[in-house]
Amino acid sequence: MLGTSINPIKPPSSSASWNCYYCSCETRMATLLSSTSSFDYYNHSLHFLFSPSKLHSPRILASKLPELRFPVFSPSKSLVFCESKTQEGQIRRCSPLLEKASLPSNGALASDEWKAVPDIWRSSAEKHGDRVAVVDPYHDPPSTMTYKQLEQEILDFTEGLRVIGVNPEEKVALFADNSCRWLAADQGIMAMGAINVVRGSRSAVEELLHIYNHSESVGLVVDNPEFFNRLAGTFSSKATMRFIVLLWGEKVCLSSGETHSVPIFSYKEIIELGRESRVAHIDSHDARQGCKYEIIGSDDIATIVYTSGTTGNPKGVMLTHKNLLHQIENLWDVVPTEAGDRFLSMLPTWHVYERACEYFTFTHGIEQVYTTVRNLKDDLRHYQPQYLISVPLVYETLYRGIQKQISTSSTIRKLIAVSFIRVSLAYMEFKRIYEGLYLTRNTEQPSYLASMLDCLWARIIAAILWPLHVLAKKLVYQKIHSSIGISKAGVNGGGSLPMHLDKFFEAIGVTVQNGYGLTESSPVVACRRPYCNVIGSIGHPIQHTEFKVVDSKTGEVLPPGTRGIVKVRGPQVMKGYYKNPLATKQALDEDGWLDTGDIGWIAPHHSVGRSRRCGGVIVLEGRAKDTIVLSSGENVEPLEIEEAAMRSSLIQQIVVVGQDQRRLAAIIVPNKDEVLQAAKVSSIVDPDAVDLGRDKMTSLLYEELSKWTSECSFQVRPILVVDEPFTIDSGLMSPTMKIRRDQVVAKYNEEIANLYK
Repeated sequence: MLGTSINPIKPPSSSASWNCYYCSCETRMATLLSSTSSFDYYNHSLHFLFSPSKLHSPRILASKLPELRFPVFSPSKSLVFCESKTQEGQIRRCSPLLEKASLPSNGALASDEWKAVPDIWRSSAEKHGDRVAVVDPYHDPPSTMTYKQLEQEILDFTEGLRVIGVNPEEKVALFADNSCRWLAADQGIMAMGAINVVRGSRSAVEELLHIYNHSESVGLVVDNPEFFNRLAGTFSSKATMRFIVLLWGEKVCLSSGETHSVPIFSYKEIIELGRESRVAHIDSHDARQGCKYEIIGSDDIATIVYTSGTTGNPKGVMLTHKNLLHQIENLWDVVPTEAGDRFLSMLPTWHVYERACEYFTFTHGIEQVYTTVRNLKDDLRHYQPQYLISVPLVYETLYRGIQKQISTSSTIRKLIAVSFIRVSLAYMEFKRIYEGLYLTRNTEQPSYLASMLDCLWARIIAAILWPLHVLAKKLVYQKIHSSIGISKAGVNGGGSLPMHLDKFFEAIGVTVQNGYGLTESSPVVACRRPYCNVIGSIGHPIQHTEFKVVDSKTGEVLPPGTRGIVKVRGPQVMKGYYKNPLATKQALDEDGWLDTGDIGWIAPHHSVGRSRRCGGVIVLEGRAKDTIVLSSGENVEPLEIEEAAMRSSLIQQIVVVGQDQRRLAAIIVPNKDEVLQAAKVSSIVDPDAVDLGRDKMTSLLYEELSKWTSECSFQVRPILVVDEPFTIDSGLMSPTMKIRRDQVVAKYNEEIANLYK
């Protein structure tokens, strides 16, 4: 709009009646905002500048953003809107408890009950006001905020969005990674009744474009200039944006020319605009009385989270405030956190697992530290968190780090550590037996006498091993604990936790609670409790949640101990997939049961014996869609084989394949340093060798795979060794660090075909 003429505009359609006339120099007038260039009012509906309660907005914008230019309407060319006579006030949707101070004082709208997710911040600020809420050390500037400060930041961002023209129920794309500003943006969008559409910066540009356009987002909140510049070329030509908000970095770092028609705001500008507008609104009785207030309903959509897309295009999961509030109100039984506990956050905050856990923990006065994969090891040692919420890959990384530290120790120390770990593994095995936490599928209950003898024998053996286990804790495990922190529990979700990891961390005294959920269920539906941590399971259902296992063909409900398709029902189950009724119907039946697509069974109830406390826990054994059907007609669950193979330090990643083939094969990404070291130990190569030939590496890996998978139901014959790891950037892993099996198979399709020749 800079240097261009402005066409006459029409009054915004609203419930207020306006007096419109030509302006003179003395007339108070509203102006249109121009940032870097044009912002056509008629096309982009910036009627917020003319609303009765926001006639001060242009003055705020002009005073706070002096670099912006505001075009003035010529009396001979344009109509403007001046005085307003409000018949019905501007509709202002809000989170009732969070914005209680801004509501009319008649008390009709006031409530101390959580109606929307952002309401939790008022309660937390009242209980934990001066306690540190977030620590964000890796952004510029590093940030630390108390609960009071965080609440004010959210309120300011909420109002700032109103000032720039965001309306209730509109979708706003929030494409960014972990940070305190992400949290303020996420909650700010929710608090004004808009719907945020979330994703991280590591997703492919085309995937982000699909999410933006499919969700019908009106604007973009983006992480930093580098990420924005990656999007700009594609988005400027294929997406319609009313505005862009930059969370971190400076606008001068943005590539010029790509989005010349879209105004861009920095995070600080949004906060400043919101702060002044809030003060003006609260101080003006007329402004408050001139608004028509609406309360966000619990059944209103809070966010649209697109699935990770391990197969096909991601689907937009519509989650309501009620869905997320169920998680907030019912996770304490799983994670009994206390005020002052420290959590380390490294998962993508847009992912619903991390997100729901964060919302929950903030209601209990925790301190959350944002970290990254690169800094995780150092931050575990430095911050010594009570809890770590993460996915199996992180625990696998910690396990490998511990194993590497042991293997590089002196021979005596290595022998002592390995011996102690074996003793502790055996001790915990017998301990589970006499505590009644030994998982079984057997539906037949043992006799009382047999159970007593079994438990007595387990107690005797455990008592013999106990002194050695205690000694191991002092000599070996104490050092491990000091390096990884996690003094209370690591909570695993987002994927199956391999049994060897489960048992290892139990043996060294690091509690890992395995849980389960889906994006479609907000996400948690089951988790192991601290007082009933059944190894090998995902625990009992959380409050108000039902499970059943059905036959995949008939839909008949199966008895405990029988494998089938797992279905869940509860208040946390999604509203549906956005603009996809067919997919919604396939996932949700008329009675509200969600088809998880996972294969599993429910542990039978025993009143006596080694499994007496396991009744009702859920066990998962893989995804139905991952099942490999061999040409013989046999069904194979690849997860069992892959988990067994991953116990080898020589194997970094593995994908088992073999659909419609006579036998199974595998694609393996080797841990090259470990493979070379193993080759030297086995005298396959000279001690001073720096490389290993392809044939020798393949042969060594095949032997290693055969060793670790020897007890599996199916064996793997040919293997394909590849150099390139499966990563998010290559598209072979989802943003939640799950291997995209179909993408891996598609990439190496020719090589796989050659294996079977």
